[in-house]
Amino acid sequence: MLAQLVELVGKKRIALLGFGREGRSSYTFLRQLFPTRPLLIADKNPVALEDPYVTLLCGPDYLEVVHRCDILLKSPGVPLKDVPLPPGLKITCQTDLFLRFAACVKAGVTGSKGKTTTSTLIFDMLRASGIPARLVGNVGVPVLDCFDDIAGQVAVIELSSHQLEFTQASPHVAVWTNLYEEHLEHYTGGFAGYAAAKAHIFQYQAPGDLFISNADQPLEDFDCVRISRCKARRCAVGVRTEDSFLQSLESNNPRLRGAHNRQDIYFAATAALELGATHEGIRRAVAAFRGIPHRMEPISNAGGIKWVDDCISTIPHSVCAAIDALETVDTLILGGFDRGLDYRTFAKELIERNVRNLICMPETGYSIAKLLRALGSGQHIVLVETMEEAVATAAACTAPKKNCLLSPAAASYNIYKNFEEKGAHFAACIARLY
Repeated sequence: MLAQLVELVGKKRIALLGFGREGRSSYTFLRQLFPTRPLLIADKNPVALEDPYVTLLCGPDYLEVVHRCDILLKSPGVPLKDVPLPPGLKITCQTDLFLRFAACVKAGVTGSKGKTTTSTLIFDMLRASGIPARLVGNVGVPVLDCFDDIAGQVAVIELSSHQLEFTQASPHVAVWTNLYEEHLEHYTGGFAGYAAAKAHIFQYQAPGDLFISNADQPLEDFDCVRISRCKARRCAVGVRTEDSFLQSLESNNPRLRGAHNRQDIYFAATAALELGATHEGIRRAVAAFRGIPHRMEPISNAGGIKWVDDCISTIPHSVCAAIDALETVDTLILGGFDRGLDYRTFAKELIERNVRNLICMPETGYSIAKLLRALGSGQHIVLVETMEEAVATAAACTAPKKNCLLSPAAASYNIYKNFEEKGAHFAACIARLY
């Protein structure tokens, strides 16, 4: 398989677009294959690298790299929307190379939400069943980091739409958890472009492969998702199931509360069974699951309040799922980077759920507050500017023994580097307050 990859590259001019974690991983991988091959590295930020065979293109004009190479190995965080691409340019990515050439069984998970929980559960179920496996991809482990030593194992790959956008191969077992509006600013065509990128998880599957989708959200309902090319066996799993084994997986694990987590358990178990997991291994993995950081994560009981970090919830549907699962949310802290999502339905759902206190942060929190007031909401709505102010306000108004939930319904890029940084700041503000 490695020889095929080397043959694909040939003597073509190669450029790396983006030099973050995945870009650096790609550089290391290529240098192992081609120690003295000239490479071009492009990034909007300065790159410090001592390599006489590398040419750097950094700064505001870094996207000009598309005109200076034959093969562009793109990092997932760099959008090419509205960038004119020259004819003949081959765009690929780590995920594409791994799916096409790595000598292992691949199980991939995508979806707007539930990716991390589902992929982690699959990994745990396989390991609990004695099946060698690696958890890689969007969880923070670049797939090419394990290319050389993963033979004979199962690669469980969490896949974002960005990582799937330029793939020409699909995993042997593919799971699509759900589809909601997200990352609309990244894709030409908005939601249609986003959905099309995610659809690559199954569109290149071969006969005998398995595609697992959401029975409560049939892909046929989405005009922008093409399913005709899928040759795999299809299996739809919903919140309710007729499968007797899945029914027995009802969990008392507090980190898997709610209908959305029950669905993720079903997705994971269906995939794990296909990959050889045992019933007992699956049960043990569900019981031992420790949860995902920043996903309905209990932080503290300071001041008699149950502080919960759900910063990974960057879309309305995920926020509502958390409120429903926790049941006693008295205060919700929301708001973040405006990506053009339509929050009108979300505002109505917040009123229906009757969360007593809504603390709204920039940018989207302010627009949601405006929608709530226009709908005549009687909830206690407070606009704040900082996390420190949000936590102090929540401490003053949240009822004892009730939940204060940080669940933004938006990305964090307007103030923070990512949702992890936002969640960490939330925890730090609570600690300083008490």
